[in-house]
Amino acid sequence: GVLAGVEDDVVAEQHTYTRPEEVEDFVKKTGVDSLAISIGTSHGAYKFKPGQNPKIRLDILKEIEKKIPGFPIVLHGSSSVPQEYVKMINENGGKLDDAIGIPEEQLREATKSAVCKINIDSDSRLAMTAAIRKVFHDDPKEFDPRKYLGPARDEMKKLYMHKINNVLGSNNRI
Repeated sequence: GVLAGVEDDVVAEQHTYTRPEEVEDFVKKTGVDSLAISIGTSHGAYKFKPGQNPKIRLDILKEIEKKIPGFPIVLHGSSSVPQEYVKMINENGGKLDDAIGIPEEQLREATKSAVCKINIDSDSRLAMTAAIRKVFHDDPKEFDPRKYLGPARDEMKKLYMHKINNVLGSNNRI
């Protein structure tokens, strides 16, 4: 499969779903110790268009698990794009129109499977950017990184604590 979106210098305009009938052979031939699959997630903050009903293909995930039972699965591009951060960015000079992500309920469902890693980097970027924009909006003369990176770090910590405790199923797990 191919994950749509942009990450670093890699761009994919469209996605293709991972084909469950290919995973066993791929794992065997490559010797990978985990498998990143494409089931409807994508990189960046614009995973879906307004009006679309965001859905990851949990049915494909279940089929993959049947082919490689217990094998560690990774979901890239799984940021939820919290709308409170989008709003905070936009209220403080940003322009993130129509940024939409993966619903947290779908990620909760995925954690009940062999998914062992869920990438949510765009969410942390949004949290950091929102906090920094707010500081600069509230105090345009500010230039001390300690004054804007501290709040950014605190906002990212708040985001991660929410994800760990309420979404990713990783609270109190080793």
